[in-house]
Amino acid sequence: MEIAKLMEHLDIKETKNVKQIDITGLAYNSRKVESGQVFVCIKGFKADGHQFAGQAVENGAVALVVEDFIKGLEIPQYKVENGRVALATLADAFYDHPTRKLKTIGITATNGKTSTSFMTNAILENHELKTGLMGTVVVKIGDYAEPSELTTPESLDLQRFYAQMVEENVTHATMEVSSSALELNRVGCVDFDIVTLNNISREHIDLHSSFENYFEHKSSLIRNAGADKVAILNLDDTYSASLINKTKAKVITIGVEQQSADVICRDLDLSTGRAKFIVEITKDIVTTGIVIPKQHFQIELSTPGFHSVYNSMVSIVIGLLCEVPISTIQKSLYEFVGVERRFEIIFEDDFKIIDDHFANSGNIDITLGTLEKMDFQRICLVYAIRGDRGVTVNKENAETIAKWAPRLGIHEVIATLSRSHVTQKDVVSDEELAVFKEVMDTAGIDVRLYEELPDAIEHSLNDVAEGDLVLLGGCQGMDYGAKLALEQLETIRPNVDKKKLFQPLEKRVAGNS
Repeated sequence: MEIAKLMEHLDIKETKNVKQIDITGLAYNSRKVESGQVFVCIKGFKADGHQFAGQAVENGAVALVVEDFIKGLEIPQYKVENGRVALATLADAFYDHPTRKLKTIGITATNGKTSTSFMTNAILENHELKTGLMGTVVVKIGDYAEPSELTTPESLDLQRFYAQMVEENVTHATMEVSSSALELNRVGCVDFDIVTLNNISREHIDLHSSFENYFEHKSSLIRNAGADKVAILNLDDTYSASLINKTKAKVITIGVEQQSADVICRDLDLSTGRAKFIVEITKDIVTTGIVIPKQHFQIELSTPGFHSVYNSMVSIVIGLLCEVPISTIQKSLYEFVGVERRFEIIFEDDFKIIDDHFANSGNIDITLGTLEKMDFQRICLVYAIRGDRGVTVNKENAETIAKWAPRLGIHEVIATLSRSHVTQKDVVSDEELAVFKEVMDTAGIDVRLYEELPDAIEHSLNDVAEGDLVLLGGCQGMDYGAKLALEQLETIRPNVDKKKLFQPLEKRVAGNS
């Protein structure tokens, strides 16, 4: 591709050393630059790409996109206002605007993004559509899948994945959209057809400096949606409901408590922990090319918990917007058993082991609230402290555990730093550990702290008794917890049915390498 043709898509402030050249691609990581590529200098939280431009040139970069000209590099330089916006714009153009060729669905929330995305994908797949899926757990392109590195990939990687979907004849793509991705313009130029915001609670506060900034970035997915798009909002969530008149998109509201919504849940039965309810569409819903008639139908979920009702209602509306028959939606949600590490029961015999990602205080509330409704003798909590999320999130996580502890009979937490099982970006800082200990000490909860994850899990399995429940809680630090726990059980119980024991790991992506 001629560089001049590509640069037509940018608002360029100034140029230096410009000449006509053909380029082979784009890069933002100097270590991954290949010969003939344009290197886009982006500024991150911890590093500035301008510092690595020289290395990029040594590795074969033939032009630079910069926010400030770099002295001593005699190759074409294109100066722009914002490198991240430029990267997203160039990536979209280089891959020929792939999301314009897909039905693209963007799902954001503090809690439930992953489960809602997987539910949605299951509904679409069961309608025999070829689907793509991107999020915390996996990047899926048709029948191919690989583990995710970020909830939402960097814009260049994102557009490359979307281009691969187009090549593989994918028609519908569902993506979890994180607040960081919105702030850092990773989803810039993604042409979303359907956007959703189910709930907002405190998460990544230190990253965004305040809750107000967090909500500002999160809600931009809805606020920036065009008039030919659809936004699904939750009337039961104050923040989601506040966006109804702040978007040009066609708004469809859902509600469990608020029965004035367009799509409501009634006759909810959670007596078994797994919901049965009636979905009622309270009026004819007319969108671009689609009419969803006023009607009602039964839904039965296999995933436990009240939160699953909200997740399913979003996925139901998406399914209807994609013209999936109600019978297919009903079958899909009944057969959908959940997402790995989302309240996943990985062992169920004389005692239970539940694996949950425990991401934030809202998620912990939901998980421990669900446990309160279950029968067990004693809970043994193994908690991987969340690294590199700041003092605020870790304090709130600890306070939520402390709040539930007396109601669940938790007097001790087996905590771990998971030193050998996290990457550099998820290492627990001294400040994060200190605030966790401080909250536990104030609440009178003993902490058994282990540097390494296997040692913490071994402690729990040596202490467990019949009727007990072991809860493996934590995000990146606990990704390998299920695998380690089941391997230790195999050693402890050599006569166990190994096929049955390791069945939960068969399709697992996280921590199964």
